[in-house]
Amino acid sequence: MNTAGFIGSDATHAASLLRNGGVIGMPTETVYGLAALASNERAVKRVFDIKGRPYDHPLIIHLSPTEDVTKWGEFNSDAIALAQSFWPGPLTLLVPRTARVPDWVTGGRDTVAIRVPNHPVAESLLELVADGVVAPSANLFGKVSPTQAKHVFDDLGEQVDYILEGGPSQIGVESTIVECINTATILRPGAISREDIEAVIRISMSLDTGESRAPGMLASHYSPAARVVLVETVEDLNIHLSQFSASGTSCASLHFDSLQEYAFHLYSSLRQADESGVDVVVALLPPAQGLGIAIRDRLRKASN
Repeated sequence: MNTAGFIGSDATHAASLLRNGGVIGMPTETVYGLAALASNERAVKRVFDIKGRPYDHPLIIHLSPTEDVTKWGEFNSDAIALAQSFWPGPLTLLVPRTARVPDWVTGGRDTVAIRVPNHPVAESLLELVADGVVAPSANLFGKVSPTQAKHVFDDLGEQVDYILEGGPSQIGVESTIVECINTATILRPGAISREDIEAVIRISMSLDTGESRAPGMLASHYSPAARVVLVETVEDLNIHLSQFSASGTSCASLHFDSLQEYAFHLYSSLRQADESGVDVVVALLPPAQGLGIAIRDRLRKASN
């Protein structure tokens, strides 16, 4: 299918589509999002329908750096400190919502997830829209997230009105989500690490495993068609590859020396495995520190 007309670099056109109830693919530094105006119920419902996402699964509102975020959420001292330290950036804050936030964004919850992305094209788009924009990952629900404009088109095609080109997502995994209600809690790990957060708000953080109340908390997510097998050592990686090859199972390996490189290539590598018709991907788990925690989280959910 020809992508002409669907992928382009016209932020003004993309903003006009959003303001008029359209749904577009938009770049961010984490992954590409499926964007709609948060205040437009029909457009937001279309986002859910295109993705096949349950209506009660909450969405993240994306705002420009010049937007008054307190119009959308109630920020306690922890949330204010984190926002000042990491916005714009790959951090989402879950806070009590204001009356401005509609039920169709939050799944009826009394909290809202808010992020200010750090991507020049996304910032330009959000400045032009001058309103809140929902933008869950621009892929079918539960499948591998897109980190290139082409990935969005491959997954969703002409179901979207336009895909705004912003180059490859520089981080490659979704934002860190921190709930700032009572005790600050990490709901989803990302490029902003636990150590980064603790340095700002000086309290112990723990990865939350409770009910799903924010994006990315489901046990199974980010899944390719290929089976994903996880190993802890290079020795185990080579053993598994040999065993699968000996049994006639087509397989591929996934490992990188750099955590940043691993995150950047993670989703595109899983997509490439599916395009190649690979049956099994054997992935070497990175060290459980910093960005490695986020990569391990995505790999474990992809393997379920």
